[in-house]
Amino acid sequence: MDEVIPDAHIRDIRTLSIRDAEEAGGKGANLGELMAATLPVPPGFVLLRSCYRDSMRTGGVDAELAALHREALSAVADGARLEDLCERMQALVHKAGVDSALRDGVLAAYHELGPQARVAVRSSATGEDGADASFAGMNATITNVTGDTELLDAVIRCWASLFSPRVISYRASRGFTDDPAMAVVVQQMVDSEKAGVAFTADPSTGARDRVVIEAAYGLGEVVVSGEVEPDTYVVSKDTLTPLDVRLGRQKFQIVRGPDGKDMPVDLDDAQADSRVLTDDEIRAIARMAIAMEDHSGCPQDTEWAISGAATYLVQARPITTLGLATRPVEAHGSVLVRGLGAAPGVASGPVRVLTSPEHGDQLRPGEILVAPMTNPDWLPAIRRAVALVTDSGGMTCHAAIVARELGVPCIVGARTATTVLHDGESVTVDGARGEVLSGRAASVVARPRPSVEAAAPEVTATRIYVNLAMPESAEKVAATTVDGVGLLRAEFMLTDALGGRHPRDLIARGEQQSLVAHMVSSVGRIAQAFAPRPVVYRATDFRTNEFRNLTGGSTYEPVEHNPMIGYRGCYRYVKEPDLFALELEALARVREKSPNVALMIPFVRTRWELEECLELVDASPLGRQRGLHRWVMAEVPSVVHWLPEYIGMGIDGISIGSNDLTQLVLGVDRDSDTCAELFDEADPAVLHAIRRIIGIANKFGITSSLCGQAPSTNPAFAEHLVRYGITSVSVNPDSVEATRRVVAAAERRVLLDAAR
Repeated sequence: MDEVIPDAHIRDIRTLSIRDAEEAGGKGANLGELMAATLPVPPGFVLLRSCYRDSMRTGGVDAELAALHREALSAVADGARLEDLCERMQALVHKAGVDSALRDGVLAAYHELGPQARVAVRSSATGEDGADASFAGMNATITNVTGDTELLDAVIRCWASLFSPRVISYRASRGFTDDPAMAVVVQQMVDSEKAGVAFTADPSTGARDRVVIEAAYGLGEVVVSGEVEPDTYVVSKDTLTPLDVRLGRQKFQIVRGPDGKDMPVDLDDAQADSRVLTDDEIRAIARMAIAMEDHSGCPQDTEWAISGAATYLVQARPITTLGLATRPVEAHGSVLVRGLGAAPGVASGPVRVLTSPEHGDQLRPGEILVAPMTNPDWLPAIRRAVALVTDSGGMTCHAAIVARELGVPCIVGARTATTVLHDGESVTVDGARGEVLSGRAASVVARPRPSVEAAAPEVTATRIYVNLAMPESAEKVAATTVDGVGLLRAEFMLTDALGGRHPRDLIARGEQQSLVAHMVSSVGRIAQAFAPRPVVYRATDFRTNEFRNLTGGSTYEPVEHNPMIGYRGCYRYVKEPDLFALELEALARVREKSPNVALMIPFVRTRWELEECLELVDASPLGRQRGLHRWVMAEVPSVVHWLPEYIGMGIDGISIGSNDLTQLVLGVDRDSDTCAELFDEADPAVLHAIRRIIGIANKFGITSSLCGQAPSTNPAFAEHLVRYGITSVSVNPDSVEATRRVVAAAERRVLLDAAR
C-alpha cells in the first residue's frame, strides 16, 4: 500500500497507534504499534468502528440493536432466550450490511493491496485485546478471503459476531454494558508454513526473564483454538537460548486448499512428533517479541508466522494476566496426568469429564472440568469449575487464556486426561507444574514470583491511586503497589452506619454519636491500612432521591424533578451544617491517629458556597488540626472559571469527576439509555475542560487527579491526561496494574516525542 488511505472511516495500519484503540479496536491499534516498532508486519487497513455505527444507523437498525442488547445482557442466565435475542440482533446486522456510501472506500482500500488480494478479516471490537480483557477467540476471524463480495460478507460476519451468546455472556461477566461497536482489520494473508505465538513473560509463573514460544505447522489458528498440542520453547531473554523444549503432537495442519479456502491436512507420525522450529527461528521470533515489549513497555502476547525465509508478526496485545503460582504444602498422592501448566494455582475437587459444551450444565460448582479442548462456548462451565484440564491445546489456546483471566488453575495438552480421569474421582490440579495428582491437597501456600518480577515493576511519575467504598477490602488492596486512595466514597459506609435510617431520624432520637463512632471505625481502618500513603475522603454526596429511600427520608427530603443537579454536595453542607458537623467530627477523630486522611468537597458550583463550607471546616475540630489537605471535586464546569480563586481560599488538591463533568459539559444525563451515544468522556469539549483544570492546577502548584475507569479502559484518554500533566489518576482496585502499564507506556511516548 503506497498511499495513506484518505477515507475518514478507514485507516492504513501504518497510521495507527495505541491512542486510536477506541476507534480502531485493540487489534487495529496494536498492529499500528508493531509498525511503529519497525517490525515486519503484513500490510493492511482497518475499518474504524464509525463504519459499523454509520452502517447500522443508515440501515435503520441501531435503536433496535441497542434495545435488544440491553435485554440480552439481563438474559444471560436464560440460554434459550439469549439465543433468540442474539439471532434477532445478528439478523439486523446482516439486514443493514455495509452502508452503500462506504462500500467504495472499503473496496478501494482493498484494491490497493493488489488485484484479488488474499486477506484475513479480523474483528477488532472495542475492549478486545486490551490490558484487562482478552475476548479470547470470541469474535470472528475469516481467513483466505478473496474478492469484493467475499470481503464485504466477511466484514458483516465480523460485525454480527458482536452478538453471539458467548460474547454477550462474556461482556456481562466483565461488566461491559455499553453498546458494543466493531472495527475490522483487513490484512494481507501470509502463506505460513509455521505459525504460533510468543509471550514475553511466562504466563504460568509470571517470570519476565524469558520468552515462551508455541509453534505448529501451517496456519496459527490451530494453536489459538487449541485443536493441536503445539511445541513449547522457553527461551532466555538474555542469551536467546532455549531453557526448556517440550515437543507437542500435531496430528494435522491447516493450509490453503485448491479452492483458496482453509483445508486440514493430516500429518504422518514422523511429522506429528517432529520439532517445529530450528534454533535460528526461535531466536528470530524471540527478538521480535522482545522488541515489541520494549516498544510498548509491558509484557506482550504476540502472534507470528513464517513463510519461506521471512518471519512476520501478525498481532500483539498486552498479556491480560500474570498470575501468582501456588503449590501444595506437601506432596501427596501419585501423578495421574501431566500436561502444560497454563494457568497457575492449585485446586482440589471431584472430576467431571465432558466432551461438549452442550453438556456444561452437568458440571457442579466445585468440580474440576476435564475436556478434550474448549472454545468460547464452554465459558459458562469454566466459570463454575475450580480447575480445568484439557487433552490438547497450548499456552494461548482458549482454555488457557480464559482460565488465567478467571483465576482458574489450568493444565492443557494433557493428551489422555479424558480417558485416565473419571467422573467423581477426587484429584488435585497444580496449574503451575502441569500435574494432576490423586486425592486432595491438605492446604496450599503462595509460591513467590521469580525475583526478576519483584525487581522490575512498572514505575510511573503519575501516581496511581485507588477508589474505595468499603473498609473490608482495605488491607488486601493496601498490600498492592497502589500509591494511595484517591477517592474514598462515604456513601456506602454511611448507609451501613445509618442502618437504613435517615440521619435526621438518628438525630431526632439522640443517636448521632453512634453514627460518628461507626464512621470513625470504618474510615480509620482504611486510613491505618494505607498509612502513610494519602487517603482522600470525599464527603457524603447523597442526592435527595437517595436520601428519601432511607427510613424517614420522605419526612426530611424535598421532591426534586432532577436531583442529579439539585440539592447535593457542597451546597447541602452549607444549608445543613449540623449534619456536616458530624462528618467533620468523625474525620477529626480518625486523623488523631491517621493524619494521612484528606477532606474532599464534592459538587462545588460557586465561590460563595465553597467559602461558607470552608468556614464550617475551619471552625470545626478537623479544621484546627495541622496538615489537613483540602480538596474539591471538579464535576461542575464552573470550576474552570473559579479554580484560581478556590486555590486562593486554601484548596490544595483537585480531583476531576469525569462522569459528572462529561454530563454537564455535554448536557446529557449519564444514566440515559436514550442518549447514551452522546456521553463521551473523550469528547473534545470535555478534554478541553480537563486540560484547563490540570493546567491551572500545575500553574499554582497543587495536586490534580481524575477518578474514573477511563484511564484504564481507554489508552488514548490516559495519554491525554499524561500530556496535560496530571499528577495522579484513581481507578477501581482491579484496574490498578492495567492502568499503571497504560500510564507508563504513555509517559514513555511523551518522553520519546520530546526527545525527537
